[in-house]
Amino acid sequence: MASETANEETNKGNMWDLDQNLDQPMDEEAGRLKNMYREKKFSAVLVLRLAFQSLGVVFGDLGTSPLYVFYNTFPKGVDDPEDVIGALSLIIYSLTLIPLLKYVFVVLRANDNGQGGTFALYSLLCRHARINTIPNQHRTDEELTTYSRRTYDENSLAAKIKRWLEAHSFKKNFLLVLVLIGTCMAIGDGILTPAISVLSASGGITVDHPNISNDLVILVAVVILVGLFSMQHYGTDKVGWLFAPIVLLWFLLIGAIGALNIWKYDNSVLKAYNPVYIYRYFKRNNFHNWTSLGGILLSITGTEALFADLCHFPVLAVQIAFTLIVFPSLLLAYTGQAAYIVSNKGHVFDAFYRSIPDSIYWPAFIIATAAAIVASQATISATFSIIKQALALGCFPRVKVVHTSKKFLGQIYIPDINWALMVLCIAVTAGFKNQSQIGNAYGTAVVIVMLVTTFLMVPIMLLVWRSHWILVVIFTGLSLLVELPYFSAVLFKIDQGGWVPLVIAAAFLLIMYIWHYGTVKRYEFEMHSKVSMAWILGLGPSLGLVRVPGIGFVYTELASGVPHIFSHFITNLPAIHSVVVFVCVKYLPVYTVPREERFLVKRIGPKNFHMFRCVARYGYKDLHKKDDDFEKMLFDSLSLFVRLESMMEGYSDSDEYSLCGQQTQKSSDFLLIENGNGNKLSSNLERAYSLSDDSIVPAQSPLRGNSLMSSSSQTIQTVGDELDFLNRCKDAGVVHILGNTIVRARRDAGIIKRIAVDYIYAFLRRICRENSVIFNVPHESLLNVGQIFYV
Repeated sequence: MASETANEETNKGNMWDLDQNLDQPMDEEAGRLKNMYREKKFSAVLVLRLAFQSLGVVFGDLGTSPLYVFYNTFPKGVDDPEDVIGALSLIIYSLTLIPLLKYVFVVLRANDNGQGGTFALYSLLCRHARINTIPNQHRTDEELTTYSRRTYDENSLAAKIKRWLEAHSFKKNFLLVLVLIGTCMAIGDGILTPAISVLSASGGITVDHPNISNDLVILVAVVILVGLFSMQHYGTDKVGWLFAPIVLLWFLLIGAIGALNIWKYDNSVLKAYNPVYIYRYFKRNNFHNWTSLGGILLSITGTEALFADLCHFPVLAVQIAFTLIVFPSLLLAYTGQAAYIVSNKGHVFDAFYRSIPDSIYWPAFIIATAAAIVASQATISATFSIIKQALALGCFPRVKVVHTSKKFLGQIYIPDINWALMVLCIAVTAGFKNQSQIGNAYGTAVVIVMLVTTFLMVPIMLLVWRSHWILVVIFTGLSLLVELPYFSAVLFKIDQGGWVPLVIAAAFLLIMYIWHYGTVKRYEFEMHSKVSMAWILGLGPSLGLVRVPGIGFVYTELASGVPHIFSHFITNLPAIHSVVVFVCVKYLPVYTVPREERFLVKRIGPKNFHMFRCVARYGYKDLHKKDDDFEKMLFDSLSLFVRLESMMEGYSDSDEYSLCGQQTQKSSDFLLIENGNGNKLSSNLERAYSLSDDSIVPAQSPLRGNSLMSSSSQTIQTVGDELDFLNRCKDAGVVHILGNTIVRARRDAGIIKRIAVDYIYAFLRRICRENSVIFNVPHESLLNVGQIFYV
């Protein structure tokens, strides 16, 4: 009895090995494509030039904060000049600890090949630990030139944390939810930044014309916002060169005005650089001054956008721009405003514009409005980028993404999101009608994003950088020492506008999590219902069907195995094309996949089966551009593979050069089957599968001994014949077979799951873009195969 069980296990093991050999991962294909990309070395002149250009992209949001900080800190006016000194001291050290030390010198180093934001941090973690909730990665993906990761010693702290994170699915889900919360708050930032920046800039009209009503100011702001969002489809490529000069002029202006005000009004405010005034500030009026932290927090808004908008600027260029221009200008601007307010306590509501000398008031107003528009533009662009990253990682419904620049990869436009942002932004501006409540909402969004970044930096420092745990504790402790008090302060202002980003974030979080849940369940369904490749090959070269002229591209989420839609298709329609290609399109946690490394192709089974697998790999910044012919790229990759295959056949007796990445002689033999031997193998497979699953006998390979010699000297057809055959099939017609899996909740499922799956997810599936549109598949060449899956 024991021997029978052992035999069964052996038979199962052999059959499993055969199935694996029939459809092995594409190790060698990935290895052949690997190129050595060296890190770019920037000259000193180029670094300075990039530092100048980064002003217009990275620092616009942070630079416009002086427009509204003191107004939101003292919404009821100033009673004691010492309060202004204390608030200024808080602003100075907040700017020093968060933007300067935390972000510019630490967090920016955690960029993913120049890409910033919470999803960039998440992609770094996914490459160093298997925490991706859709486990479609393979070791072949690690051969990509843009896929950088490190290995650990088994007993190191990093290895232990890696195993701890990978141990349970709830830890992976918790990390994903944390990233989604940060992402949703960043989207809220994209709504609130244009609202408060443009409204604050427009408010300068009332200083020179005090009779103008607040409604007219709001109308001007709304008109500017409508114009701003309406111009998004043009992109920033044509006017982007203006952004850096505008922002540089803005920083020089506020720095010069600040220095003038210090000299003109009260230079005693310089004592705020002594941190003891922070202690005195809280000692005088505990609760009131503590809640005023919500206004002081606005001085560091834009810091998270600084990381998210990093784009392709080298970290050194951003560090130079911040330390030499941005940081000194902001310190002078805030100190100068404080000096003006100490001498003019009644002007705290519009201190920035009132502190401007009359002779340059209107030029300053124009520059301030232009800087607010640039800041808003940078935040809107960052929101588009965030949505694109979420879409690529399966966390957002498929929406139309338009590439607006032929020069720069990151400049995109998403029409649906753009109009949604415009409506929400106008609603916030017109609904609140004052900077104070919008400022409260803005502060809530910013501080939550900062906290998420702090928590994500802990595993980054331990896993990616392998920093000592003491350094991690110091970084986390200093960050939380500043951010937690700010977070507690904004909690007191939830009812004064702070609820807005929470509602916006909750709505986006619901959409993103439900979409991701449905995506994961669909992938699991394909994984569990996939058909054995050995069974397909057991049907023989004709697959037991009529092989009609043409090429059939069968799309699947799987990088190995036969998808259920294919068996469903051939069961109901007893005909299939002469050439069958299983196409897997998958996104990897890298910012881009070079075009020459995008497609991996291999042959499945003997040549006379004419079956292939093609894996198309994309990064989260890669786009399916409208002028790209996906069908042509697939066919070109297939033709190139056939040529390379014929060149490699001479090395089929070597494991290193074995065909199609098969690492054993057995699998290499299998791929060089002749007509006669192929029929023999098919009969063996058919005999194996005619038995029950519990008594499968191994299919003996017919290629042994001298058979290999004959197979290497004779082939089914020459490479020219096969290429001619492929071209004839292409001319006969190409059909794209896509699965249309409908997800439904089981009847015994809870009410929450039924609402989430049957209504919300189903609605999102109806309004999102189809894959056929994304890949520009002609409607007449499309064939949808429907199936229902219950969860």
